[in-house]
Amino acid sequence: MSPAHPESAALLDKTRQLARTVGELVRGKPEVIRLAEIALFSGGHLLLEDIPGVGKTMLALALARAVAVEFKRVQFTNDTLPGDILGFSSYNQKTGEFEFHRGPIFAGVMLADEINRTSPKTQSALLEAMTERKVTVDNGSYPLPEPFMVIATQNPTDHAGTFPLPDSQLDRFLIRTRMGYPDVAHEREILKEDIDLTHAERIRPVMTGADALAVQQATSRVFVEDSLVDYILTITAQTRKHPRIAQGVSPRGALMLKRAAQARAWLEGREFVVPDDIRALAVPTLAHRLMVAGHARGGLGERTLAEGVMEEILGSVKTPV
Repeated sequence: MSPAHPESAALLDKTRQLARTVGELVRGKPEVIRLAEIALFSGGHLLLEDIPGVGKTMLALALARAVAVEFKRVQFTNDTLPGDILGFSSYNQKTGEFEFHRGPIFAGVMLADEINRTSPKTQSALLEAMTERKVTVDNGSYPLPEPFMVIATQNPTDHAGTFPLPDSQLDRFLIRTRMGYPDVAHEREILKEDIDLTHAERIRPVMTGADALAVQQATSRVFVEDSLVDYILTITAQTRKHPRIAQGVSPRGALMLKRAAQARAWLEGREFVVPDDIRALAVPTLAHRLMVAGHARGGLGERTLAEGVMEEILGSVKTPV
């Protein structure tokens, strides 16, 4: 970051400390940690799709502790109701008024664990919160804390007892990625050091929620040259006419790719976006917004094809010089 902006340089140093702190527990996953940072510092949300036990909860908790924001976890099941997440109103006989009891969504980071094990009605309860940073219950509107981030986990919908996320819900996630198994060397470290969630609970914060908001503002000011705007538009336009895609990327998806690229550029110490920022984020930012023709939504086959189509498009679209 330019020495002419000492405040930005100090914030950038804190984000690097954040990555190191989380990386001490989430071993061997720097790319996933970077995507989580990009989601947080873009003001977006993160969807982690993977099997149980690979560190998804560890990542969410470590991120929240390192940023010194409140962390709440909701285990989604088939009987989870919207009120279990958002909160509910009850009548206070002493005051003669209804009082709102805040649900776990009122947190800096909310982990929606196994979000696709609950009904579409409950899944959709998150839409307003994720988009507008507020909750409406019984005609009352309640702002959420800032920063606010949903980190959701899901099992592939090929697994029993799962409901595919509605397109409108998927579209609210800035990034979708997977953790994957650690390599042998890092898994050995995890075993030898007995790394578990108690380690994440003891993390010392390296930045504050106010710092995170300042980074969000800084990333939003990163310069995107017109040729790169056209590059994003060309990529998204190709998704809308690809023969294997029944539904392409919406304007919101294009905007989110731009926003994510700005955050990546800033975290790399630049005040301008380069083509590599867009290329690196096109798949995790756009693939989950595609609907592959002839495939069930959310299955492993559909996901693999969607990511393959995005890679194909990236290879066919000319990169700006």
